Amino acid sequence: MFEGQLCRLRAVEPKDVDAMYVWENDVAMWRVSSSTAPCSRQALAELVESMRYDIYAARQLRLIIEKRDGEAVGAVDLYDFDPQNLNVGVGILVYPEQQRGRGYASEALRMVEQYAREVLHLHQLWCCVGARNEASIALFGGAGFEQVGIKREWRRTESGYEDEIMFQKIIE
Repeated sequence: MFEGQLCRLRAVEPKDVDAMYVWENDVAMWRVSSSTAPCSRQALAELVESMRYDIYAARQLRLIIEKRDGEAVGAVDLYDFDPQNLNVGVGILVYPEQQRGRGYASEALRMVEQYAREVLHLHQLWCCVGARNEASIALFGGAGFEQVGIKREWRRTESGYEDEIMFQKIIE
């Protein structure tokens, strides 16, 4: 779909079920994804099989971040798509941790922005990030997303409540 220097974005394929199984069942990731229960391989296989790649119909879209050598190292989720107001939420996962900090998320975010502008003709992208998630704050801030609000004590964590920061970027 979209190719960069480091990675490409592509549709989810059946071969991605095993990687998604690991990502979706890593309890450490649940605090950023709002997951509360494990996911079975069968459920993920059925999800992949039933995925509709029309964001206008499904109101969401998952794209795989794939290194140039073909290894899947994460995903970009476009969610809560609003076709009337032409905006969509963006979530990015790079996994495993050893793959982080290599530029995959930054490049994937640039490609998502290009896709949103040139193909979907959207007006804006937005995201919500935990206030302690320094890597995501740096990622979105570095990509020109502007902090537009703070939800106080929005996320319950093991150490108490954490604020959530909302970012948005006008792209048209």
